[in-house]
Amino acid sequence: MTDRSLPTPPVPPATPIAQVQNVAERIVQSVGQVIYGKRNEIRLTVLSLLAQGHILLEDIPGVGKTTLAKALARSMGLHFSRIQFTPDLQPSAVTGTSIYNEATRQFEFHPGPVFAQIVLADEINRATPKTQSALLEAMEEYQVTVDGTTYPMQQPFLIMATQNPIDYEGTYPLPEAQLDRFLVRIQLGYPSPAEELVVLSSQQYDHPLNNVRQVVPPQELISAQRAVRDVYAAEEIKRYIIDLVNATRRHPQVYLGASPRGSLALFRAAQTRAAMAGRDYILPDDVKALGEVTLAHRIITHDRDVNTRQIVQDILNTTPIPGAATR
Repeated sequence: MTDRSLPTPPVPPATPIAQVQNVAERIVQSVGQVIYGKRNEIRLTVLSLLAQGHILLEDIPGVGKTTLAKALARSMGLHFSRIQFTPDLQPSAVTGTSIYNEATRQFEFHPGPVFAQIVLADEINRATPKTQSALLEAMEEYQVTVDGTTYPMQQPFLIMATQNPIDYEGTYPLPEAQLDRFLVRIQLGYPSPAEELVVLSSQQYDHPLNNVRQVVPPQELISAQRAVRDVYAAEEIKRYIIDLVNATRRHPQVYLGASPRGSLALFRAAQTRAAMAGRDYILPDDVKALGEVTLAHRIITHDRDVNTRQIVQDILNTTPIPGAATR
């Protein structure tokens, strides 16, 4: 008896956007094994990585900021380094220095800890402004210049900086130029009682971080980062982004609004959110969902006690949405 069954049709290759979605979900699932109950914050972290942006984690000690950075690096097999920022930390301890070799009679460059792929700048606001500024070139241009020689950063490259918003003693506020270079500002917050119970049980014998394995190769991540740039944005969406950013500059409580870099950050983040949802086009909802985390830390108010997050939320609530019905 002959087998007359039809041949199985070939499986069509996944589209670049589908690959982005797949890469994002694998990383989110991997990190979620360690950071419990914070799926939205983990997705924002992965979003920043895919958008090639940097992250400011602003929260109290002990909520998992360092663990998040380590889990992210292990999930992709990336080189991780941690820099503990202190008042006596020098810029050369971050970027590296040239040391004279008597045998060769030449200066040899010894790279600093910033030459990693996932860099945790822990308590960045405890270092002096001079040391903080050592990160500016790496964050914006993906390179570091020491003694007139420029050294490129290895890709992919992400700086995740942390600061405690409560303890101001012995700290130096981040300058506007540095804040503007962070794509998003994220807060993890306390876990719920049920989530905290899971944390206690999971770490009774071993830390779950030890079980995190590579789930995405670096080259696949780089391909996903490139694919994100192809996500389509209609002119109405672009104007909506510009309207939101311009509203921060006109707000009566704002001394200095978001810069054009803020517009680009919101645009890149919206592209990535759309790709992570499996779409090759941006919706207004993508922009609204990311307005606060991308713009609030770029705003300077006349009164330092004013909540910039609330200002951005007010702007999001009052700025007309493209395509929405009006009365």
